[in-house]
Amino acid sequence: MTISTGDKLPDVTIKTNGPDGPQDIATGELFAGKRVVLFAVPGAFTPGCSNTHMPGFVIKADEIFAKGIDTIACLAVNDAFVMDAWQRSQNAENITMLADGNAEFTKAIGTELDASGGGMGLRSKRFALIANDGVVEYIGVDAKGVDKSSAETVLGKL
Repeated sequence: MTISTGDKLPDVTIKTNGPDGPQDIATGELFAGKRVVLFAVPGAFTPGCSNTHMPGFVIKADEIFAKGIDTIACLAVNDAFVMDAWQRSQNAENITMLADGNAEFTKAIGTELDASGGGMGLRSKRFALIANDGVVEYIGVDAKGVDKSSAETVLGKL
């Protein structure tokens, strides 16, 4: 079952890329005491994610931060090296990149996507959420497109 508004996000250890390479990051720590926008993509470097979803958050980052958001984070079921390369290619330095390589966080919040038909294995559904101190204020999960998870939609919910 997908996590809902009012639910507390789980504390799962995933990866981010630090100055010396991949490092652990606890989602409980990431969300604690902060208002966070988290958006997830089925895969870094995939066309919809690279051409539409991520660019919206890169372009709208200042507006999102101006609404009282402490962190904008992007999550994918990819490794930290891929997420780091994608961040650089997208000029997304204001976005915290999260690598959920084993889909542990993705499964814990019920947003897993079986993309094995396309040769991509287990991935995350496309979604965005707003969390305040780890409690979900908004979650929009897209079946197709980026209507519920776009930067514009998130801005409208802030």
